[in-house]
Amino acid sequence: MSVQEAKSERLESLPSKENFSEWYHEVIQQAEIMDIRYPVKGLYVWYPFGFRLRQLVYGKLREIMDRDHNEVYFPALIPETELEKEGEHIKGFENEVYWVTHGGLTPLDVKLALRPTSETAIYPMFKLWVRSHADLPLKVYQIVNTFRYETKHTRALIRLREITSFKEAHTVHATFEEAEKQVRTAIGYYKEFYDFLAIPYLIIRRPEWDKFPGAAYTVAFDTVMPDGRTMQIGTVHHLANNFARTFDITYETANGEHEFVHQTCYGISERCIAALISIHGDDLGLVLPFEASPVQIVIIPVLYKGREGEVLELCKRILGRVKGFGYRVILDDSDERPGAKYYKWELKGAAMRMEVGPREVAENTVVVSFRDERKKFKISMKELTKEKIEEWAAEMKERMRRAALNRMREKIRYFDSVTEVKKWAGRGVALVHLCSSTECGDTLEEEVGGSILGRFEEKPGWIDADVDGGCIVCGGKGYLNAIARTY
Repeated sequence: MSVQEAKSERLESLPSKENFSEWYHEVIQQAEIMDIRYPVKGLYVWYPFGFRLRQLVYGKLREIMDRDHNEVYFPALIPETELEKEGEHIKGFENEVYWVTHGGLTPLDVKLALRPTSETAIYPMFKLWVRSHADLPLKVYQIVNTFRYETKHTRALIRLREITSFKEAHTVHATFEEAEKQVRTAIGYYKEFYDFLAIPYLIIRRPEWDKFPGAAYTVAFDTVMPDGRTMQIGTVHHLANNFARTFDITYETANGEHEFVHQTCYGISERCIAALISIHGDDLGLVLPFEASPVQIVIIPVLYKGREGEVLELCKRILGRVKGFGYRVILDDSDERPGAKYYKWELKGAAMRMEVGPREVAENTVVVSFRDERKKFKISMKELTKEKIEEWAAEMKERMRRAALNRMREKIRYFDSVTEVKKWAGRGVALVHLCSSTECGDTLEEEVGGSILGRFEEKPGWIDADVDGGCIVCGGKGYLNAIARTY
């Protein structure tokens, strides 16, 4: 098979990313991220390659959280009696709960819920753990599965009935202000995490009617997908003392008085993997930052009859050197033709490719290319150092970050007319000035067929629109809001 034939075969089997829904469905399977064939709707199986990607991404998240949190694990089964204590909270999930009603053939005295989220599993234990001001602050996190009976169209990594990789942090503080400081810290952590993945984001405070059930307020991270719809990729909630009152979580102050604690919680699911795949991928498959790629470097020998031995010898020298630097590297010495190998590893998002043929053997050089660029260059073996690879990796991530941000910016526009917002609906994010009334929010959502994401918690410098302005619906005092169709 020629290189062109291999390219044609790949392009025929993977749809163009312009048809994002089909492209995403195919790349998830062909790149071996998740197997969608499990016989329960909304449940998917991680392939080994996809799970390795998950480990690398969540490894960064763990590294961030471990700085000042302790990792824990709470059970997946929650007694109905605990779940129902927080009425407002469970009302937000009541249509999505999976119930366990029997142990074998015996009906249970108290039904058990498969956790839709873990507040009602964790906070009864916090009541036991927190006694005095000396126990505060308490900061824990866990990475677990959660279950929600999704009735909408399910999609791997994006909308599932088993969320397999939910990182949720829960913190306990003495005062509202200390909890608010933790909210700011959590936002900073999530910015660092998504900057690591070169994924652009908007940081938006959700409107009152769309905040986390039981929270004082919710701040969300949203990214804009290739089809113009937004996807929520992280949330940070200030819970005030709402759950503390429900679960009677108090602490003894230095003066011997008892006060309710104030809490925060914040979470990221495997939607971060969905965003990584969707935001950076192209018509040939995955494009991954060097640090997150399961295969950081692939070495491909270009063999000519009678010269195989010397080419493979140089490839093995390169393999040994790069492995010695501590990188994840593969020498693809399979029987496939070079063209087929190129497109296999492009599909899987290998960040760097190194090629060696007889000419490189004669020159003691190697041909290098990067997954995000369509160009090659040659360097001497002497130049192939750990410092050089680190430099290339940083440059690649910066190119990916700029390209992703530019694509997102193209899908965000300001409007001062509801008619113009309606024309834009479905193509991207509309920025409008909107007052705080539920009535104006409902009117706008109904008119344009989108969801109000909320006000900017941190307005990006590249957005020129003023923070304040006249409400697009009633003309009263308004604030800059984002509205879009969402996942």
